[in-house]
Amino acid sequence: MSEPRRVVIRKLPTGVPRLDEVLGGGIPEYSFNLIAGAPGTGKTTLAQQILFANATPQRPALFFTVLGEPPIKMLRYQQQFSFFDPARVGVDIHFLNLSEEVLNQDLTVVLDRMAAEIERLNPSMVVVDSFRTVVRALDSARVTSLDLQHFVQRLALSLTGWEVTSFLIGEFGDGESRDPVFTVADGVIWLMNEVERNSSVRKLRVTKVRGQAALPGLHTMRITDAGVEVYPRLDKLAMTPRQRRTSRRRLSIGVPGLDAMIGGGIPEGDSVLVTGPTGSGKTILSTQFIAAGVERGDCGVIAVFEEHPAFFVARTKHLGFDLDAMMASGKLDIMYLRPLDLSVDETLQEIRDRVGKLGATRIVIDSLSGFEAALAPTFRSDFRESFYRLITALTALGVTVLSTVEVVESSDYLRFSPYNVSFLTDDILAMRYVELEGELRKVIAVIKMRGSSHSRELRSYDITPSGLEIGEALHDYRGIITGVPERRSVVNQFAPLELTTTESVVFDALARFGEISAETVANETGLAPGQVDGALDRLLTLRYVRAAERDRQTLYRAAPQWLR
Repeated sequence: MSEPRRVVIRKLPTGVPRLDEVLGGGIPEYSFNLIAGAPGTGKTTLAQQILFANATPQRPALFFTVLGEPPIKMLRYQQQFSFFDPARVGVDIHFLNLSEEVLNQDLTVVLDRMAAEIERLNPSMVVVDSFRTVVRALDSARVTSLDLQHFVQRLALSLTGWEVTSFLIGEFGDGESRDPVFTVADGVIWLMNEVERNSSVRKLRVTKVRGQAALPGLHTMRITDAGVEVYPRLDKLAMTPRQRRTSRRRLSIGVPGLDAMIGGGIPEGDSVLVTGPTGSGKTILSTQFIAAGVERGDCGVIAVFEEHPAFFVARTKHLGFDLDAMMASGKLDIMYLRPLDLSVDETLQEIRDRVGKLGATRIVIDSLSGFEAALAPTFRSDFRESFYRLITALTALGVTVLSTVEVVESSDYLRFSPYNVSFLTDDILAMRYVELEGELRKVIAVIKMRGSSHSRELRSYDITPSGLEIGEALHDYRGIITGVPERRSVVNQFAPLELTTTESVVFDALARFGEISAETVANETGLAPGQVDGALDRLLTLRYVRAAERDRQTLYRAAPQWLR
């Protein structure tokens, strides 16, 4: 005995970007739906956008207006949207006014008029705007709640029997879902306009869709020149667990010394957090990361929140990075996101669109501090959730994300983020200032590399005309994370016959002053240059001293093993 065949319900496109995804695939054909919300939330615009996406001359759409604004007034405003085609009005989209029937007759007459027009035009879609107005306009003494319930049920049955997909538009507020129409409806879409402090954010919520799984939660919505646009709170890609490959290539961060510290580069597909105070070089490092990718043929996207791209490009050009040329070659896209009342979902969608268009494999977010400032207060109140959704969705695309965040210096520990989001990232690089021998110096450390070995040294670095350059590890100092480290004292246990007095004086000067030239040693000790050179040669032979070439000059420093 064969199993009975399942009924397959066709899903109709809404014509609204990403709303089909929220609904679970689209509007079920022949369904009876309610679009609810307060006045001004975009109900009429949404309904008309759906009509224009589905109506055809063979199966047109029928839009009933009831006691609201006259059709001619409504059409004058609606045709400002790009989805509205005036040439289609009266051809495959028809507008009819039921005001006379509602004012002078009863519910049966209203239903009969609707039935007559539907039979005449044979539409595929019907909208009643506004259904709530029909109820309020009728004499409450003549129409009981039971009559209203019967009317709703008859209307739903009739529309289903006529094989049309229908939408009732109603002005309902929060907590008004006890109306009989909510019980009968196959689908319910709520539109709202949330106001918090000086911020206003449009949101959409699907509370009911029979036969399919809609995305839960509140989704950001905007009304633009193109009409309604929806930004899902979570998409299927973001909800899919990230599958890490066992063997991933390493991406150069653009700084050779730092690549060595992180084990050969950033594992592809990781999320990297670069933290540090203002002026520590976070933006320069992120630019080097992008430039290194472009040099190797990778495409990148930079999301800028703190300054206009023109200023960003001009500033990095002084460091030798020609971002204009990278953009002209199609390898780089710089996007500026600094409007107020920004939502996480809009940001994610914009970045994802740019990544898809360019085929980018590297993304820089500069910075999370600017990102938070651009968000509407409703998203800013729980920044960890916002950051989690952003990073999860981006890394699910397989791209490598480098985010910068400004932190306030602490005198007793390394602070990684003011938002407590460090656990959400794969890798963390911490930059900070320290005072060494009366100078303000910069140091960097690799705090975390998930699933990868890395250096545990605190290394100095400089910002040069070509970007960041990593120096030596600060083995000679302790208490570096306090910002005011102390030099380790010299071991004074030299064999009397091993070092001469001159050699001991030279070695002590190197231990006190760090990396200095032979000329500086002579000036500090009062020794003749020839004496200093001779002492340095023997100290190098005995490995008490190390030498390094810096800017065509030889500098010397005491070897770490002789310091404590």
